[in-house]
Amino acid sequence: MFQSLTEKITGIFDKLKSKGFINEETLDSVMREIRVALLESDVSISVAKEFIEKVKIKARGKEVIKSVSPAQMVIKIVNDELTDILGSENSEINLNAKTPILILMVGLQGSGKTTSTGKLAKWIINNKNKKVLMASLDIYRPAAQEQLISLGKANDIETLEAQTKKQPLEIASIAVDKAKNEDFDILILDSAGRNQVDKEMMNEIKNISKKFKFNETLLVSDAMTGQDAVNTAKAFSEAVDLSGIILTRIDGDSRGGAALSMKHITSKPIKFLGSGEKVDDFESFHPDRIANRILGMGDVVTLVEKAAKEVDEKEAKELQEKFLKGRFTLLDYYKQLEQLTKMGGFEGILKYLPGMSGLKEKVEKSLENEDIFKKQKAIITSMTKKEKIFPDIIKASRKNRICKGSGSSIQDINKLLKQFKKMSQMMKKMGKDRNIQNMMKTGQFNNLDKMIDTNKFRN
Repeated sequence: MFQSLTEKITGIFDKLKSKGFINEETLDSVMREIRVALLESDVSISVAKEFIEKVKIKARGKEVIKSVSPAQMVIKIVNDELTDILGSENSEINLNAKTPILILMVGLQGSGKTTSTGKLAKWIINNKNKKVLMASLDIYRPAAQEQLISLGKANDIETLEAQTKKQPLEIASIAVDKAKNEDFDILILDSAGRNQVDKEMMNEIKNISKKFKFNETLLVSDAMTGQDAVNTAKAFSEAVDLSGIILTRIDGDSRGGAALSMKHITSKPIKFLGSGEKVDDFESFHPDRIANRILGMGDVVTLVEKAAKEVDEKEAKELQEKFLKGRFTLLDYYKQLEQLTKMGGFEGILKYLPGMSGLKEKVEKSLENEDIFKKQKAIITSMTKKEKIFPDIIKASRKNRICKGSGSSIQDINKLLKQFKKMSQMMKKMGKDRNIQNMMKTGQFNNLDKMIDTNKFRN
């Protein structure tokens, strides 16, 4: 979402770090460039103007002049102000109330409201261990209720059966009764959307809000719509008592301005970010982590959390043992490829790594017209068990057989074997390193989030 803004700002900072000291002229020039970068990324004029003024005031202070590294100090000030604009602190979803806890989802049609309802339900089930019921109040859009029911079935989430010839308020009452009678912890109501904010829609939401006490009223907003998303959020926040925002399609070709403007304009925190169509493409919003991503500092903590969810702990321990003993087979390599694929591949990981945002385009080009992971997995799958454990035995005749079985070329197989050999040699060297052995045995690699200070990567 912030790729364009990140590239521009990191470029500005790279120039800034080459200067031994910062005077008024340099500071003004840098602030002008950052202001242009923000506006081009669809940040509202009022937000960009206030942001620049705050940074200027702090950057002109004595702490920057006296700092050993003035450029680093300016970067820190920009980081702090970005975090402040994004919301200062992450706002956890409020699940502290008498059950069933009610959550109302609102937003325009096409914003991803129904999909986000499913994602939020799954997130609560996985992270809060709660029993969740979903219900659609949309009687206008064809098959809207069926869509939510289908989403629930596909992901083992309980959903209210389709209600015909009933008004939204009636359906909400039926859902609340079901949640009470069947001991559900959470009830998420997916309200109807419209193509635009209108009086009828707002009145319907107001009536539902008056009838029931909601712990959370979440606006689902499409990041791709830029300033329109901000205007929509403003209209909803003025009409309904919103508690937070879910920003969707953040993986699209958006410029990121919506996220930077949303909290400032509406005074409502962004609580979650949604990306792809999968139910697990959903994460809590952490302002400090997003600020780090924008400034090219990465987000290692989120990457570690993501890995913890996707990587099988037992398999990871087994691989660790093989790693320490210097044993590593193509079977192990295959498992690593699968884990990497689950985490979104190299492209999915790059955005979380410090200083790697600029490599995204190069990686995309290198992967263009060729899905390396799928090809390598196909090659390994076409090998015998003995070949996977002892790849040195793979000569010409075996390569020809593997080629036919995997639909690849001799060059592809040679490339894989060469890559695997280099990795095995590196594993053996690291396996003999006592420092690394001690860190792995004491579990220090399992606490990367505590070990890593992302700001160090700017030095």
